[in-house]
Amino acid sequence: MPLLTALLCSALISAAGWRLRALTRGGGLAATAVGTTILAGTGWAGMAALGAFFVGASWVSRRAPDRSAAFGAKGQTRDAWQVLANGGAAALGALVPEAGLWIVTASLAAAAADTWATAVGGWSRRAPRHILTWAPVPAGTSGGLTPLGTMGAVAGALLVAGAAAVVAGTPRLGAAALGIGALGMLLDSLLGATLQGRFHCDHCDAPTERARHRCGAGARRVAGVAWLGNDGVNALATAAAAVAGWAAWRMLGG
Repeated sequence: MPLLTALLCSALISAAGWRLRALTRGGGLAATAVGTTILAGTGWAGMAALGAFFVGASWVSRRAPDRSAAFGAKGQTRDAWQVLANGGAAALGALVPEAGLWIVTASLAAAAADTWATAVGGWSRRAPRHILTWAPVPAGTSGGLTPLGTMGAVAGALLVAGAAAVVAGTPRLGAAALGIGALGMLLDSLLGATLQGRFHCDHCDAPTERARHRCGAGARRVAGVAWLGNDGVNALATAAAAVAGWAAWRMLGG
């Protein structure tokens, strides 16, 4: 796709996202940069994957109960860091000759799977289970899984993978991205349960994922790496999915 066309399409979509409060102003600028790179590198098939991710993630996040808010999550309006965490690896992958579409689709499928798992899992009547210990954890806890959320992850990955595969006319791309997306969600949960920083506000006697609780008081680190937050975990998981997408292209699409 010509660069100017890619820029125009990305800017229009990002502006719409900002008007609908799905993106902050900084998030809109980041989304324009990410979208332009993906569209210019992978064409209409990449646009299908990106559009399926953005529209689907925005739709499901706005309709599902936000269980992670109690832990200090950012909320449903994505800022620049969230956009880059979910789409940065895909944008870089779009620059890889020939394999770009596979990398983009796999990475965005993983991002969609994580978003849908969190959102759809909010409707679960069962308490999430810790991915390692399988002990019940409060709803919204990083590293918690529910059957309903897992089905949501598959649906999110399928939406992105299917959109790209249909436009590109490559069923193997869709199958590979679906599997990578679902595994990417599990990796994201594993990283959230082990490496992501977790804190406790002694003032409110409440857990949080931020070094400063929403009450304004500083929080005490109780586990994980202090500087690694949810955005960092998402970036690592989508980067791993991007690498897996490249490997899948080498085996199936090269």
